[in-house]
Amino acid sequence: MANMMEEFEALLEESFEMDTPQEGSVVKGKVIAIEAGQAIIDVGYKMEGRVELKEFADPGEAPKIDVGDEVEVFLRQVESSRGEAVISREMARREEAWDRLEKAYADEERVEGAIFGRVKGGFTVDLGGAVAFLPGSQVDVRPVRDAGPLMGLKQPFQILKMDRRRGNIVVSRRAILEESRAEQRAEVIGNLSEGQTVDGVVKNITEYGAFVDLGGVDGLLHVTDMAWRRVNHPSEILSIGETIKVQVIKINKETHRISLGMKQLQEDPWDLVGAKYPLDSVHTGRVTNITDYGAFVELEAGVEGLVHVSEMSWTKKNVHPGKIVSTSQEVEVMVLEIDSAKRRVSLGLKQTMRNPWEVFAETHPEGTEVEGEVKNITEFGLFVGLDGDIDGMVHLSDLSWDQRGEEAIQDYRKGDVVQAVVSEVDVEKERISLSIKAVGGDKFAEAVGGVKRGSIVTVTVTAIEDGGIEVEYEGMKSFIRRSDLSRDRAEQRPERFSVGDKVDVRVTNVDSKARRLGVSIKAREIAEEKEAVEQYGSSDSGASLGDILGAALNKGDN
Repeated sequence: MANMMEEFEALLEESFEMDTPQEGSVVKGKVIAIEAGQAIIDVGYKMEGRVELKEFADPGEAPKIDVGDEVEVFLRQVESSRGEAVISREMARREEAWDRLEKAYADEERVEGAIFGRVKGGFTVDLGGAVAFLPGSQVDVRPVRDAGPLMGLKQPFQILKMDRRRGNIVVSRRAILEESRAEQRAEVIGNLSEGQTVDGVVKNITEYGAFVDLGGVDGLLHVTDMAWRRVNHPSEILSIGETIKVQVIKINKETHRISLGMKQLQEDPWDLVGAKYPLDSVHTGRVTNITDYGAFVELEAGVEGLVHVSEMSWTKKNVHPGKIVSTSQEVEVMVLEIDSAKRRVSLGLKQTMRNPWEVFAETHPEGTEVEGEVKNITEFGLFVGLDGDIDGMVHLSDLSWDQRGEEAIQDYRKGDVVQAVVSEVDVEKERISLSIKAVGGDKFAEAVGGVKRGSIVTVTVTAIEDGGIEVEYEGMKSFIRRSDLSRDRAEQRPERFSVGDKVDVRVTNVDSKARRLGVSIKAREIAEEKEAVEQYGSSDSGASLGDILGAALNKGDN
C-alpha cells in the first residue's frame, strides 16, 4: 500500500510539472477579451493574464490585436496577488527577436527594423522586439543633418555587434547603403570607358575640384582639368546642381575612382601658340598670379607665360614682383622662349622698354656734366641717382684733385645733390662712372698744358719759409727748396725774396699723376750759362766767363 501511495504522488507531481508552464518561459495564449486598454489572454492551465495593448503595436503604429488571435507571451509569474498570471507580450517578442537576431548575426544577414528614438550619440532601432543602438556615424554614407524622414520607416540594417547577456546590439544602416552603392558603382563603372563623353551633375565643390554624379557613381573633376586657362577656384565656372558634359580621363578598376575632364572637350590653344606668338613679338596680357620668382601673364584663355623676376625691370634687381606689377593688371610683354612640349612660355617685361643704360649712353656721352642725388655712400665711393632710374658711381679717386678720397668722402651725405662729369658708360655691365673733381675741368692740365720739362716760366712768390719759397704758376702751387734758389751758394737765401716777386724758373718735372710742377732757379741759371758758353765762346778761347756772360747780357739788352 505504501508503495502505491508513493507512485501516485510521483505521478501527480509529474502531472503538475507537465501541466503547469515554467515561469520565465514563452507560452502560447489566446485573446479572449479586450477591455480598458488591455488584452485578456488565456494561457491555458486554467490561467489568464492581462497585457497592455501598446505591447502589440510597432513603433508609430496602432496595436494589431483582435479577440480570438493566438499570441505568444512571456510568463513572468504563474499567479499574482489577484490570482492572475503575470505575462508580457513585449518580453516574449524580445526573446523571440534575440533568437532570430543571433542567427542573422551568425549568418551575416540583414535584419529589418525601424528607427524610433534619438539618444546621445545616435538613435534607437526596434528590430521586431529587441532594441538596438544606431551610432550617428552609421546612419548614412554622409553626415545626416535631419533624420526626421527616416524615423519609423522600416528598412534593413546590418548587425555590427551584439551581447545578449548585457542586452547590447549595435547596428548600421550605412553598411547596407555602401554595399548597395558599391554594387551600383560597379555596374555604372562597367558601362564607362576612358575617353567617353558623359553628362553629369555637379554634386560638391572643393578647393581642388568638383565631384560630379554620373548616375550613381561620383567622378572627380580636378580644377586643372576644368579649363585650359588658370582657374583659381572651381566655383568660378561651376555651381552645385549644374549639369555639365565631361570626358572620362581615367578609371581605376580597383578603387573605382574616376577622373574627369572638361577642357579635353575643347580645342587646345597650345596647338597654335608657336604661330600666334613668335619670338621677340610683343603682346598685351593680364597678370593672373604673382610669386616670389616672377609673375604669370595670361596671353589668352589657356595660354600663360612666366615673366621671371630677372626679366621684370632693368633697374629694380632685388624687388619682389608684387612691387612692380599687380594681379589683373594689363601689361605689355615680349615672347622670349616657347617650349611647346612643356607648355611653357618665357616672357619679358623689361624688353618692351629701352635699356636705360643704352639711352643714357646716347644722351650723355663721356664728358657730359650731370646732376644727381647721393643715394648711397660706400667705402669705395658714392652712388648718384641719374635719369632713367639708374645710378652712377663716383670712385674715391674721382672726388677731389687736392684731397685723398678717404678724406674727401667725409664731406658728403645721403640726399646731397652733386654735380659730376660722365667719365665712362659700360652698357653691357650696366655701369656708369662719374667724376666730381672733373667738374669745371682739370686746372692742373690746363695750367701746364703747354709746359714741358726744361721750359722757362715766370712764377709769383706766395710765401717765404726757412726751407725755401712757395711760388704759384697759373693757380698751381709749387715749392722751390733752398738749394734750388741759386747757383751761387751765397745767394741761396729765402729771405732775399719777397711775397709778390716775379721770378723766372726752369721746369724740372711735370708730374700729371701727382699733379705737381717741379721748378728751380738754380737750374735756370745753369741752363742760361750753358747756352751763353755755346753761343759766345768757351774758356779755352781766352775769354773769361764774365766776358761771355757780359756779351750775352749786352745782346739781350739790344
